[in-house]
Amino acid sequence: MKFAFKNLFLFNLINLTTIYIKTMSLQTEILRRRTFAIISHPDAGKTTLTEKLLLFGGAIHIAGAVKSNKIRKTATSDWMEIEKQRGISVATSVMGFEYKDYKINILDTPGHQDFAEDTYRTLTAVDSVIIVVDGAKGVETQTRKLMNVCRMRNTPIIIFVNKMDREGRDPFDLMDELEAELGINVRPLSWPISMGITFKGVYNFYEKNMQLYTPNKQSISQSVEIEVNSTDLDKKVGEKDAAKLREDMELINGVYSDFDKDLYLKGNLAPIFFGSALNNFGVKELLDCFVEIAPSPRPVQTIERVVSPNEEAFSGFIFKIHANMDPNHRSCIAFVKICSGKFERNVNYKHVRNGKMMRFSSPTAFMAQKKETVDEAFAGDIVGLPDTGNFKIGDTLTSGEELHFKGIPSFSPEMFMYLENADPMKSKQLDKGINQLMDEGVAQLFVNQYNNRKIVGTVGQLQFEVIQYRLLHEYGAQCRWEPISLFKACWIESDNAVELDNFKKRKMQYMAKDKEGRDVFMADSNYVLQMAQNDFKNIKFHFTSEF
Repeated sequence: MKFAFKNLFLFNLINLTTIYIKTMSLQTEILRRRTFAIISHPDAGKTTLTEKLLLFGGAIHIAGAVKSNKIRKTATSDWMEIEKQRGISVATSVMGFEYKDYKINILDTPGHQDFAEDTYRTLTAVDSVIIVVDGAKGVETQTRKLMNVCRMRNTPIIIFVNKMDREGRDPFDLMDELEAELGINVRPLSWPISMGITFKGVYNFYEKNMQLYTPNKQSISQSVEIEVNSTDLDKKVGEKDAAKLREDMELINGVYSDFDKDLYLKGNLAPIFFGSALNNFGVKELLDCFVEIAPSPRPVQTIERVVSPNEEAFSGFIFKIHANMDPNHRSCIAFVKICSGKFERNVNYKHVRNGKMMRFSSPTAFMAQKKETVDEAFAGDIVGLPDTGNFKIGDTLTSGEELHFKGIPSFSPEMFMYLENADPMKSKQLDKGINQLMDEGVAQLFVNQYNNRKIVGTVGQLQFEVIQYRLLHEYGAQCRWEPISLFKACWIESDNAVELDNFKKRKMQYMAKDKEGRDVFMADSNYVLQMAQNDFKNIKFHFTSEF
């Protein structure tokens, strides 16, 4: 009896120890994750900054350039052919690497407003944000819009003022503008010594040392540490600049309160760093400080409850679908943000919308286009799953619980074009290509019920060019666009079947079906839409497909 009791005690002790070790290792893994997006107005230097962060993380050994005649290597995150040609990002790239003891996931977003919805969706999948500001231009239109999105979620923000190696605005004026325009308190954690041609370096408030500027676009320069009050500073940067730096520091310490990490995590205080992403300067200070202060994965709100990252049960949501990542296989990849627990390969997970159990044999981690199969991933990570048409943006995957993540934005198209097949021999490729590209969520496809013509709706003109280019180069299908004058696409529903049927008959030439087969009313003017709303009171008009 005594022996049996002893055995039972040992068995329970081993079980408890195993559970404790598992829980602790899960906690450790989650705490070392940092997932963030880089956002800005077009041309402020997001992709260049991403490239330099990858360089510091050892993920790449030579940094590419977005636009360059001398540097043959293009930016890692701009891997699509159209991105290389135009020097702009048209889709969010996902990159992960190890730095010090941290696992960092970067999402490089498009700056151009025609692709803004991709950026807005990405912001739902990150825990913090780095905003890049051009030192000469200050706050621009897109910066304000993106800031408002961050505001909705109280996302912690770090600001990087770029292009200090060019002539720009006074740093104090810039900080006043950032506070006024973005409605957030700021605190400089590094400070520039002069700018433009006479740019000498930055003083790092966070680590209380100074780095002298040596321009180098492709490799990491070594930092030089100098005390501010020493005579060495006068020798290195000149007496005038040294005196100016000491004066500025006195003013900063007098005007701005000390950096408060709690205020930053609440989204009320934004630390500011100065540097030049192109010349690889000020980036290391940003990264070193970021990994220390940035939040580990945060709780996520679902319709049912708040999901904590430390829960053992897995849950995550699809925030992006990318078509044709590998042109050889025509494959779609669904990007999942893991919100809680641990994701494992070849384990059954529930697809909540379909109610089906799904198993993934080849989940992937990314370095832009390059991918490698992963066996496990933790809360905060972003994993790519092969998609054969099962997923839609906003779908939830869980260990079995019914959860629905909320707050993933959808967009109403503003511009419309007829899609015409320019090569009748390639109609199959065109159908496949257009269906896969529509799944990405950057454009929507409608089929007119009156004449059976395909209509594509987007939020910007540039998207039509990108779709046309990608259809030709990725799917071998030629298309042309024909203009169409439409005001709004409205998804309609009604409890009164007779009235709905009557509406569809009367408005036959304006009726279309979307990709899911739902009824859409294509109003060609605001007047037509208002008349329809007045005449048919029992019909509900929705301006986005997620109603």
